[in-house]
Amino acid sequence: MLPGMNRIRAMLATIAILVPVSAIAAAPSPLGPNKGVFGDWTAATYGTGSAKICYAFTQPRPARPAVSSRGPAMLTVTERHGSRDEISITPGFTYAKKPAVSMAVGRDNISFYVQDNTAFTDSVTEALAGFARESTTSVTSTGPKGVKVTDQFSLTGFSAAYKAINKACP
Repeated sequence: MLPGMNRIRAMLATIAILVPVSAIAAAPSPLGPNKGVFGDWTAATYGTGSAKICYAFTQPRPARPAVSSRGPAMLTVTERHGSRDEISITPGFTYAKKPAVSMAVGRDNISFYVQDNTAFTDSVTEALAGFARESTTSVTSTGPKGVKVTDQFSLTGFSAAYKAINKACP
């Protein structure tokens, strides 16, 4: 596979999750230098005007245990009109019924709730502070057949990607 193909596939998957079908009119635009790549994070925008969405995302290192037939998984921070600092986790698999999803960032343990097979947190301030302070975060969730799955995400480049999306979507 060509270098960067995983990021392109992940970006397309993110768009499919974050953008309503009615808003699809243009391609995503990478933010900043190096095609939107900031360390292990990618930053981009989609749409224009009040429909403009700015997002930064990263993909996990291989999960423990490996999940067969897994689609793209990612940790995403999104800025859009009327919704600031939305932090979501897309697992790349269907969560088990009544899943437990939590994130460890340094000494902090952040809970997530699941809606339409995407996990979100209300502990945004705590999560963002941890993302800026730490080098990695791990997410534990209930995967297919009730198996506990742990994903490790790099936070290298997060601060620069976050700054880029906030500048593009003030």
